[in-house]
Amino acid sequence: MAFAGRSNKIFKEGGAKPDAFEELVAGAIFDLQVQTDMKADLQDLFITAAQEVDVGNGRKAVIIHVPFRLLKAFHRIQQRLIRELEKKFSGKHVTIIAQRRILPREVNILALPPFARSCRPIFVQ
Repeated sequence: MAFAGRSNKIFKEGGAKPDAFEELVAGAIFDLQVQTDMKADLQDLFITAAQEVDVGNGRKAVIIHVPFRLLKAFHRIQQRLIRELEKKFSGKHVTIIAQRRILPREVNILALPPFARSCRPIFVQ
């Protein structure tokens, strides 16, 4: 049952499998939900991706991507969540950023030329 809860903390785009580091971050968030008083705050929250980057001088940082619609909820508990995750990841910096989606621009169909009435078929006769 604990494994099912850990897998509910990460949802990848298109049903892709999370890698080992993303599973580790999702497990840490699930452990915080179970063990601390942040259960009500973390219950409906999940992440979309996580990565570890080098920030120079041999130091690493953890970047956690969350859906944009959940960013406000993460900001409410950000201070406590970051502090606990930095303890779990042995002093690495932890940052939460929103995963935004750029939507395609809508195309006005009426503005396109009518292909059925192009000049060539009209004047060929």
